[in-house]
Amino acid sequence: MITPQDIKNLENHQRAWSRRTFLGKSAQAIGTLALGSIINPNLLGQQQPWRGVLDGPHFYPKAKRVVHLCMAGGPSHVDLFDPKPMLNRLHGQPFPESFTKGEQLAQLQGAELLARGAAVDFRRCGISGQMISNLLPHTQSIADDICVVRSMHTEQINHDPAHAFMNAGSINKGRPSMGSWLLYGLGSEAENLPGYVVLVSEGGGGAQPISARQWSAGFLPSKFQGVQFQSRGAPVHYVGNPDGVCQSTQRQIIDEVARLNNLQKEHSLDPEIETRVSQYELAFKMQTSVPELADLSEEPQSMLDLYGVKEAGDGSFAANCLLARRLLERGSRFVQLYHRGWDHHSKLDQNIQVASTLVDQASAALVKDLKQRGMLEDTLVIWGGEFGRTPMGQGTGRDHHINAFSVWMAGGGIRPGMTWGSTDDLGYRYLNDGQQVHVHDLHATMLACFGIDHKKLTYRYQGRDFRLTDVHGHVVNGIMT
Repeated sequence: MITPQDIKNLENHQRAWSRRTFLGKSAQAIGTLALGSIINPNLLGQQQPWRGVLDGPHFYPKAKRVVHLCMAGGPSHVDLFDPKPMLNRLHGQPFPESFTKGEQLAQLQGAELLARGAAVDFRRCGISGQMISNLLPHTQSIADDICVVRSMHTEQINHDPAHAFMNAGSINKGRPSMGSWLLYGLGSEAENLPGYVVLVSEGGGGAQPISARQWSAGFLPSKFQGVQFQSRGAPVHYVGNPDGVCQSTQRQIIDEVARLNNLQKEHSLDPEIETRVSQYELAFKMQTSVPELADLSEEPQSMLDLYGVKEAGDGSFAANCLLARRLLERGSRFVQLYHRGWDHHSKLDQNIQVASTLVDQASAALVKDLKQRGMLEDTLVIWGGEFGRTPMGQGTGRDHHINAFSVWMAGGGIRPGMTWGSTDDLGYRYLNDGQQVHVHDLHATMLACFGIDHKKLTYRYQGRDFRLTDVHGHVVNGIMT
């Protein structure tokens, strides 16, 4: 006979068994779901970072990320990295016509050409003995960490097309920038920040404007274009929610917008729909990641002093360099810092001093900081402008010059403590001695540092396969480790 107590005991046993089973199976399910979300973030509605179109590197990669310190306006190579004693001796005298006859000049075409010597002295630096101008004392301190390329040359003599050529290897509008190509090929390791970020500062005279096409994705899907962060104040405007809109409400809105866009994608082949979905998701994540990125309170005072940062978000190149390191740490693939202040057609002696002071300390600090964190070995640093300046004077300054200019590179597979390439005795033209470096060669070498064969990273557009180096470019193996 079953008593009421037996029934009660059975019910208690069933409840206990059900509770244990539920908790056990839930724990297993949650664990499985967590593991699955690591393998495939889309399981929890997360947008997986773009991994790039390349299945793997074409050869062993040395670099994982790059920071391009772009000295917009054209720094004078003969005043910074390429000392020319003969030019100094000819100062104020007619520049030899044999160098310039039939040559393309910018504003000096048809003018009387007079030689102009260096503004300051140079000195040998480090164990490598590289010659670096006294305008750059902090860069002198990293001479053994950098490779100075003196034989750079380009094809465009005016600023905007020269920037386009330096960034995209072409002056034709609609071509992707090198940052976009890299993001397209390799993707980004940043889940909550853009993979390609641009920051702009100015100071030193001759602040030429920089157009947004310099970080355009061109004919690539627009999710690969650079995202400009503001240098002053908050890096991104309107990153917070408006009053009355909480995080959960914002999440619901993003999810619903994604659902509607995905419905549209089922009926359309437009790749921009996928871009729209991913960018909404990224913007949502940036609401928490960007304020944390810009908060320098965790940085010790010694680090702020190393870079020369007076105040976070003050618009300075120094603050941008520190922000660049924080972006690189968080997985951004390509960070580009423009400093507008090198277009020295006049007042060269004064303005080059100002521009050099504004960028020298922070540029060197970035290399030192990356090195002490163990990041320099797989971070490629590129420093330089879109072209150089003439060894002939233009009033109290120098004109644009495309036949020779200098850049320096560090980390990410670049041999440190060396000078590559040469120019003639007056710094007018690169020597055709096998160490000349065209912009296409620079791009090919940059991609090679990432293990990419520049001839194999292509995108079919309008019936043709395009690449960053077009049909040109040679890897400069002599400067690679």
